[in-house]
Amino acid sequence: MNYFARLLCFSFFYLLSTPLIKADSEGVALLKKVDELYRSSSSIATMKMTIVTPDWQRTLSMKSWTIGMEDTFIRILAPKKDYGVATLKKDRDMWNFFPKINKVIKIPPSMMMGSWMGSDFTNDDLVKEVSLVEEYNITTKNEGKNMRLILIPKQETVTVWARIEILVEEISLLPIEQSYFNERSEKVRVLTFSKVRKFSDRKIPGIMTMTPLNKTGHKTVIEYVAAEFDVPIDKTVFTLRNLKSRF
Repeated sequence: MNYFARLLCFSFFYLLSTPLIKADSEGVALLKKVDELYRSSSSIATMKMTIVTPDWQRTLSMKSWTIGMEDTFIRILAPKKDYGVATLKKDRDMWNFFPKINKVIKIPPSMMMGSWMGSDFTNDDLVKEVSLVEEYNITTKNEGKNMRLILIPKQETVTVWARIEILVEEISLLPIEQSYFNERSEKVRVLTFSKVRKFSDRKIPGIMTMTPLNKTGHKTVIEYVAAEFDVPIDKTVFTLRNLKSRF
C-alpha cells in the first residue's frame, strides 16, 4: 500500500472513531435558547448571590429586570450596607450607581471582564453585553444523551476566551455545564447549572455556580428565588434617572 492509500485509510478510520462535529442551524438554534434562557423577551427575577472564599462568605439579595439581550437593570436589596447599589446596561453601555457616595460610574469596555460586586461573575456575565450567537462560531458534538456546543470567537469578537464549551441535556435542552478556556486551551473556570425548577411556566436551572479553577476555595452561587418571563416592563426602568433613584 503506497503512502497516499495509507493516509486515506487512516483518515477514514479516524473519522469513524471521532464523535461527529458539525456546524449547522441546529447548533445556532440551541445556543440561542441557552443564550436567552434567563431573559426571554423580558424578565423580572429575584435572586440570591452567595460569594464564597477561603476566608469569608457573604450573600446579596437582588432584583433584576431585562428586555431582550439589550437592556438590563439590577438593584441590590440586601445586606443593608449594599442596599440600593444598582447596575444598568443599555445596548453596550453599562453604569453602576453607589448610593453611599451618590455617584454613577460608567464601566468602560476594558472593565467588562472585571468582577461584579467582588463575585466570580464578571460584569459581562451579569448583563450579557454580547450575544454568544452573534459573537461566536458554533459547532456541536454528540455526547451520549447530551450535546456539547463548541464556541470559537469570530475574528472581530473582542474577548479573553479562546473557546467556550456548553454541555446541554439533549431531551430538556437545558444547560448542564459551561466551561471557559484561555488561549493556551486551559480550562479557566466552570459554570454549573443545577436544581431545575419551574418559574412562570418555564423550567430553568434554579442555581448557577461559577467556580474559578485558578483560585482554590472560591466560588459564587446564584439562586433564583422567583422569576417571571415575557411580562410587560416599563422602559423607564432602563434609564439613568431610575439608576440614581432612591427607593
